[in-house]
Amino acid sequence: MLVSAVRPLGRPAPRATCGHYDRDVPDCLFCGIAAGQIPATIVLEGKRTIAFRDINPQAPTHVLVVTRDHYPDAAALAAAGGGLLDELVGTAREVAVAEGIEPTGYRLVFNTGRDAQQTVGHVHVHVLGGRPMTWPPG
Repeated sequence: MLVSAVRPLGRPAPRATCGHYDRDVPDCLFCGIAAGQIPATIVLEGKRTIAFRDINPQAPTHVLVVTRDHYPDAAALAAAGGGLLDELVGTAREVAVAEGIEPTGYRLVFNTGRDAQQTVGHVHVHVLGGRPMTWPPG
């Protein structure tokens, strides 16, 4: 896979510190959950990821998997490299196995940006399952 290092003209570069985004952002809901400052129903915890139940589930199983470090969206995480995007998806699969939805199937959803309805500016993947999914979504 070829990743372009070229940024469209007129677009600012992502804000980075030492090659990665800030570890946490004070007003970020998911940073607060990852730090244990905001309560959540934790499903799985790892060194660099954490998974918890969505407070507004759209399926019988609806779990969010987030990075502990703050990245604004999936595009920023992919651009950062370092294998964390792979780890995030791997954790999503572990959630599916733990929740018993892996044999019948599940959906992973990344919403990136306003038009995609990303409501929290911290990269996260939705793990949805436990019922047949329709197509097209949304």
